[in-house]
Amino acid sequence: MANMYDYAYDLEKAIRESDEFKGLKQAYEAVMADEQAKQMFDNFRNVQIELQQKQMQGLEITEEEVEKARQVVETVQQHEQISNLMQQEQLLNQVINDISRIITKPLEELYGAEEDLQQ
Repeated sequence: MANMYDYAYDLEKAIRESDEFKGLKQAYEAVMADEQAKQMFDNFRNVQIELQQKQMQGLEITEEEVEKARQVVETVQQHEQISNLMQQEQLLNQVINDISRIITKPLEELYGAEEDLQQ
């Protein structure tokens, strides 16, 4: 029987060759090639990272920070190339979430069966 890691590498290759990944890569390259779009996207990512770091450190996010983030999101969503990038990312994330559900199914079944026995 093949090693599970071999299957994982096959899955990685399949993701790289998928239409969803190719669409995301193309959209990302288009944003990076447009200086204005790149700056807007970098700003968006920086705001995301700052908020995530604060959350992970257990720090409170202020209303002002929430409002700033909302405005940044609205701005980038109005930019056609960035909006397309976000849509492409959502498509690939859906595929990855579906794959995750499939590969964790044995654990769900195991623990679900255990819970059924306890009831």
